[in-house]
Formats: sequence, structure tokens, C-alpha cells
Amino acid sequence: MQNIPFSATAVLLVVTTAVSLIALYAAPRLLEQCAFRPYAVWRGQQRDSLYLAGFVHANLLHLAVNMWCLWIFGTVLERRIGGTWFIVLYLLALVASHLPTLFKERDNPQYASVGASGAISAVVFAYIVYFPTSELYLLFVPIPIQAWIFGILYLIYSAYAGRDRNTRINHDAHFWGAVTGLLFVLVLDPGAWARLL
Repeated sequence: MQNIPFSATAVLLVVTTAVSLIALYAAPRLLEQCAFRPYAVWRGQQRDSLYLAGFVHANLLHLAVNMWCLWIFGTVLERRIGGTWFIVLYLLALVASHLPTLFKERDNPQYASVGASGAISAVVFAYIVYFPTSELYLLFVPIPIQAWIFGILYLIYSAYAGRDRNTRINHDAHFWGAVTGLLFVLVLDPGAWARLL
């Protein structure tokens, strides 16, 4: 597959930041229009929210953390797999990370979520397969931990946090985005998994 001649990470970061800021501060209706609502999607409405929800965020902190992770992990991963495959992974994960929630919340008309967290998780976990012993720092904790340990802790946290349905952040998408990233590398580059194991 021919590679794209620009930084996919930078484009995604700029577009997501711009759309999110517009939705948060200039056009709140946009936030509501893009929010992922399984109840509506299940009934044939707002199907495009499966991916549009990834371009708006619940608040400035939610946006900042996601875009920081996209920049830190995305730039390195994109150099490793190429911009075209990076975009495929990102867009695939935007949709795939929402599918379990689509089934779980299909009868809940109150449920809505926003954010790129599922796609970001896919990027982070694809990165972990390639760079398992790189040292990461958790926010506000100045102690480095290896990427594979971070991955395990993150999956545990996401599974636990997924039980809280009262926020607009879809923690189940974190978990399933991570799984998408792991499976994507398995299909794209089985040798990376062989080296990891």
C-alpha cells in the first residue's frame, strides 16, 4: 500500500482539536449531533455517530489528554507502520471500539458518549506491541513503567470504569479500542507479535 505524503497524526490532531473546540465553545449543538447514541443507531438513526463521536470531546481535559496521547504515541507508531496503515487503524478503531457499546446500551435512550478514546487506545496498544519495554509516565506520577505493564493496568482500569454509565466518556471503547489495536498488528505484522512473545 502506497504511503501518504503527509503526517496523518498531525492531520487527525488538528482536525479533532478544531472540531472539538468548535463543539465545546461555539456550536454546542454540534456536540449533541455527533454524540454516539446506541439507542438511535440501533434503530437506524445517527449511524454516522459511530465515527463522528470521535471528533468531539466532553470537555477540555478529555480533549487534551486524548490529543496528547495521539501525538506521543501516534507519531512513533506512524513512522513504524506508515501513514496509510495508521489512518486505517485509527478509523477502524473509531468504529470497532463502539460496537460492543452499541449492543450493551441499545435499549438505553439516555446513553450518549463522545471522544476519540477508542481510536487512541488502539494507537497506544499497537505502539505497545512494537515497543513493549519503552518507559512511560502516567499523568501526575513521575515514576516510569514499562509499556506492557502500563497496558495491563490500563485494561484493568478500563474494564472497571466501564461500569459507570453516568459520564459521556465511553470506557468500554477504551478497552475494545485496545483490543482492536492488538488485533490490527497481529494481522498487519505477525512478526511484531512473535518478537513480543
